Amino acid sequence: MSLDKNPEEFYKKLKTQLEETSSWPAPYLYKFIVPANAEKEAQIEGLFDHLGAVIKKNVSRTGKYTSVSINVRLDNPDVVIEKYKEVGKIEGVISL
Repeated sequence: MSLDKNPEEFYKKLKTQLEETSSWPAPYLYKFIVPANAEKEAQIEGLFDHLGAVIKKNVSRTGKYTSVSINVRLDNPDVVIEKYKEVGKIEGVISL
């Protein structure tokens, strides 16, 4: 996700796309790249606790990074964006 220039404009566009392409509530798949760090992985997982999320992790070949895929059913596009913003506060995490 390219948030460098204008994050609010990015999220506005994402919300419009989500509203146009999905009927809510709907499943949503998040993908993140995390430096190999159990604490950061746990922080991400904690943000999706009690939402019925299915979380899959794969360690990179070199062991330096972990890809985290989170499949979760959410109520509306605002919740999708809220979760991206929460994960964005965790240093070193890349959202795909």
